[in-house]
Formats: sequence, C-alpha cells, structure tokens
Amino acid sequence: MDRCVVLVDAGYLLGAAASLLAGEPTRSGITVDHAALIQGLRERAEVETGCGLLRIYWFDGAPDRVPQPEHRRLRVMPRVTVRLGALTRTDGRWAQKGVDAAMHTELTELARNRACSDIVLVTGDGDLLPGLMSAKEHGVAVHLWALQAADGDYNQSEDLVAEADERRVLDRDWITRAVRAREGACPGAPHAPTRPEIAAILSAPLPEPGRGGTSPSGLAGKNGAAPESGAQTAAPPHPAEEPPGAHPRGVPTPKDLAELGRPPAAPHSAPQQAPAGATLRWSSDKGWVDRGGAPAEPPEAASLPMLAQLTSAEQRWADREEDITAVSGDPFEVGQVYARRWIARLGGPGHLHQLTALYPRIPHRIDGELLRYAARFGLLAHKDDQIDENDRYAIRAGFWREVDTHTGTERAPAE
Repeated sequence: MDRCVVLVDAGYLLGAAASLLAGEPTRSGITVDHAALIQGLRERAEVETGCGLLRIYWFDGAPDRVPQPEHRRLRVMPRVTVRLGALTRTDGRWAQKGVDAAMHTELTELARNRACSDIVLVTGDGDLLPGLMSAKEHGVAVHLWALQAADGDYNQSEDLVAEADERRVLDRDWITRAVRAREGACPGAPHAPTRPEIAAILSAPLPEPGRGGTSPSGLAGKNGAAPESGAQTAAPPHPAEEPPGAHPRGVPTPKDLAELGRPPAAPHSAPQQAPAGATLRWSSDKGWVDRGGAPAEPPEAASLPMLAQLTSAEQRWADREEDITAVSGDPFEVGQVYARRWIARLGGPGHLHQLTALYPRIPHRIDGELLRYAARFGLLAHKDDQIDENDRYAIRAGFWREVDTHTGTERAPAE
C-alpha cells in the first residue's frame, strides 16, 4: 500500500522548537499555528516518501487525558488523529506518561497490518527503537525526522538515528513557518494581551464609588464571577490611601471592594459604613463566607436570563455536537460561541442593550455560566482547577466582541 503515515511526538517537536526559538523548552514561550504546522508536515512527508498521506497521528500528554484547546483544534482537522497520554506533575515539573507506549503500539500495528509503505517518525525517544525495528521487519520504510537543536548537537537517541532508513532535519526556516517565539515572553511574567479587545477590558476605568462593580482586574477574581456593573469613569474613593506607584490593574483587596460600596464622604465627616444589607462573598476551603461591604447587583443585571434558561433539550444536544466537532477551545472563541448562542435565543434587543450598558463587566450569574462552559474545553487543566487569568480575560473579550458585533458598538482602541 503506497501510503505514508506521520507519527508526531508533540512533546519532542514543540519542546525542541521552544528551545530553538525561545531559549528554553517550555511551550509557554512559543505560539503555534497548528493548521500551518499540520500542512507543513503533510506536504513534506508526501515529498520525502513519494506517497500520498494516509494520516497524521499527534501524540501528546494532557492532565487526566482531558483534551486541551490545541488538541481540540487538531482533532477536527482532516487526516489528523490525536492520541493523548497522561500528564503528571512531579517536583514542580510536568512529565508525559504513556505517550511513548502509545506511539510504539501504533507504529507496530500499522506495520503489521500493512496499512502503509512508509512511516515518518518525528521524535527523539530511544524507547521507540524496538517498534522501529519491528516496523522495518514488516517491510515498512521508516523515516526519522529531527528538529534542529538549539546547540547544533543531536536531540535524538543515537540508536534511533542509526536504525532509521532515512533521516532528515527540520531546520529553523521550516519550523518558523508555523511556530514563533512569543513576543515579550520572560520567565515568571504574565504575557501581554495580544488582542485589542482584551487590552480594552484591562484598560477600562474604575466605576464611580457607590455605583457597584470593581476594577477590571476584579473580572479575574478567584471565584470566577465577574463584577456586576459600574460607570465608565471614576476616581478612587480615597486617593490618599493609595500607595505610591500602585498598579491600577492589581487584584482588588477586600478593603477595596468594601470601599466601593460606600457613598462619597463629606469633608471632615466621620467614616461611613457600607450598607447593612450588602455582602461580600469569599470562597475558602470551608465553602462560601459572607463579608459585609459588597454592593448589591443592579436590577437590570439580575433580570438578564442565563443561556441554560433559554435553551431547549434539542438545542442543548446540538450545542454539544458543535462543541465536539467545530469549536477549537481557544478562550476567545469560547466566549464568542457562548455569546452567539445567548444572543440568538434572547428573542429581542432589550436585554442586549441592558448588558451593553454594563461593559466591561458581565453580571455574575451569566459570567459564572460562561466560565463553567469554558471549563468543558479543558481550560481548567494545569491550573489547579482555576482558569488562568489571561484565559479569563480572553473568554470575556470574546463574549464582548460578539455582543458588540450584534449591537454595532465600536470600542475605542486601548492605548
């Protein structure tokens, strides 16, 4: 059967790419265009082997084998099959488990069943040597591809290199067609937002005192619920208490949130207490704890229906099908998909205009549902059951982009 198959060890390929382009083997230092990468692998495999492609197998690790956003993008691409091993954390480092065993099994089965004439291996793991030798004994030509090493040396098992029928090196020019170093990346520092919509939310001003809501950083609170409302311009209620050089986007403290619930005090007057009926809810290992001082949700926010209330059983089934087959899991796209469904089922523009007046804050009921929906796409993994702060900003930015598209609202670009 004159067909070729490509088996890709994603940990090897992307780790080597990160070392080559960003200086360290962590994927957080690179951005990957998976569609371009798959297309590049397919075209090169067909040229190198002289055979048409049967399939590309993408082997990678994931916590609890839950597909991550990149895996969801890959598995809906033509001629791509994703195989996931486990990803475990030991001594502060992530390690793949079961990926090499899965590659060995696939390699030997393809050769034994004569499913192809050529197999391309993109890996450096010497544990695949027995599988490579078995494939050769079944009459399959094995092509071993390496990614150019950052130090110019081998980044593959020498035994694997010696046993392969053909060997090629994917150089820097080839890999940079699909993989690039992340701009401004440095260890321990959060990445700057790459979308103007995210920057706009981050730069939105504080609400006026007494009007409710929090700073834009409150959108990323640990309990995952967004603040409810607030005006677009404001000054801090007590400027004298702000430490010099304080970052305007720092996560607000309980005192900050309590202060936002107080009406402005007259000069030389005694300090005023927060409304007696207001509560501030904090999560802990013992559950929810109520603290006084948080502003109540405005009525216009409480009246907005949640997506679950607008969705029939048939629509729920269709939504799930779309999530599995068409939604990549990119945080920005997840926010757009949720908003698109919610808007389509509102039945009128009234609620939508109510929501637009609350920008950039999403009512906590809807925001909580939005983040629970995002959790289906594996965005909680790696984060100790917390969605990463940058991902939360991206999810909400995608939500607002879809709302703005339907209302014709144009946001001024953030400086």
